[in-house]
Amino acid sequence: MDSRSLPVHKFLNAAILAVASLIGLGSFLYPFFVPQQEGAFGSMAHAQDAPLVFAVLVVLCLGAVLGSLASGFLNAKLIAVLGILTAVNAVLRGVPGPAGFTLVFLLPILCGYVYGPTFGFLLGVFSLAVSAFLGFGIGPWLPYQMLSAGWVGLLSGWLPRLDGRPRLEAVMLASWGLILGFSFGVLMNIYFWPFVFTASQSEMYWEPGLGLVETLKRYAVFYAITSLWWDIARAVGNFLLLLLFAAPVLRLLRRFQRRFYFQVKTA
Repeated sequence: MDSRSLPVHKFLNAAILAVASLIGLGSFLYPFFVPQQEGAFGSMAHAQDAPLVFAVLVVLCLGAVLGSLASGFLNAKLIAVLGILTAVNAVLRGVPGPAGFTLVFLLPILCGYVYGPTFGFLLGVFSLAVSAFLGFGIGPWLPYQMLSAGWVGLLSGWLPRLDGRPRLEAVMLASWGLILGFSFGVLMNIYFWPFVFTASQSEMYWEPGLGLVETLKRYAVFYAITSLWWDIARAVGNFLLLLLFAAPVLRLLRRFQRRFYFQVKTA
């Protein structure tokens, strides 16, 4: 591959991830700006737009895979590793635990940190999609779960590198997992919260015409009452799992990286 084409492929790959993230953010936030039908809650929230978001997200992720192959950031062997880890993470989602506890964020965080934001994003998106088709629930919430898990891996790829300091690395990743445990819940509630409004309004629900400050205040009340305990279990679970298993899993991932990665030769 001509070395002059590498910046182009790198820019294209970054652009694909940026477009996917912007579409995702728009999908989460547009209900605050477009009047919703009263009573559209639960399975009805995003029922019309979710299939389109799912299709666009899958197409963009496949484009990111092709762009990464063309740029040399991923090769065929690492794509195979991505497929294996996707299957493993999809199964891990089914491991039972209290409240919001789940194993599904462990690999996106660690793989995003080791293999980079693109790999982490793809792993998060694809593993949530596969787990849904394995029986963990298909519905209009699915593309929003995929996006949220993808962002977990994407953001983990931007963490500072602490190679050679495994204890400090484990503490950093565990603390990051704690933050993401709450962040995932906060974000996923926004998926349906704008749709929850009735004739008799409560101080914990959104309604059209609210200002930003009042919207945030109401959402904070809603989150504290409905989701905080659930997310505490997820966040603490992330922290403990990463504190205990980050170091050995990172060693394994880096061993695969050294074995399967090659630099693209320039002409």
